[in-house]
Amino acid sequence: MPTSLPNAVGISGEGASETRYAYKASLIGSAHQFELTDAGLSWRIAGRAGVWAYSDIAAIRLSYRPVSMQSRRFRADIENNNGRRIAVLSTTWQTVSLMMPQDQGYRDFITQLHRRMNEAGSRATLTGGIGPKTYAGAVLLLALVGVAMAGLFIRALATFELWGALFLVGFAVLFAWQIGGFIRRNRPQTYTFGQLPEALLP
Repeated sequence: MPTSLPNAVGISGEGASETRYAYKASLIGSAHQFELTDAGLSWRIAGRAGVWAYSDIAAIRLSYRPVSMQSRRFRADIENNNGRRIAVLSTTWQTVSLMMPQDQGYRDFITQLHRRMNEAGSRATLTGGIGPKTYAGAVLLLALVGVAMAGLFIRALATFELWGALFLVGFAVLFAWQIGGFIRRNRPQTYTFGQLPEALLP
């Protein structure tokens, strides 16, 4: 059985042999709790618990997953050799209207997990971003929206609708900042234990 963690979220601290991290995925329910022990990755989620040896972890996918209430939100999907998966998020729910980032705690936990897996001789598949097909679809959608907005902008200028043109410029900047950032960070890639993708870590 994994070691019990304190009844709190956002715990992160490296002791002599362990690193801990916890977050709340929703307001309802207990925190998702993780601990890096000598035996492996220990987890406790929704009344279930287990320990995965570092050599039994088959894959990790890091990604950038912003939501409306938190633009700085990162995710690690971890899969073992039996096909079971767990997710680790960089944010935690505090109140009904507040989702707090845990940038340093999440970064430390993910970094230490990779270090321990490497020391255990892991041959896990390490990937970053979203799937290639999803990424291609998102890029195509972004291009189509860009072409449509350019056409509307030209038409607004031709008909001397200056306020409309300014609105389109502002919308384009906001769209490029939000969607463009998501596309840029989530470019499909593979990485190594010695070089984690900085764009996919807080």
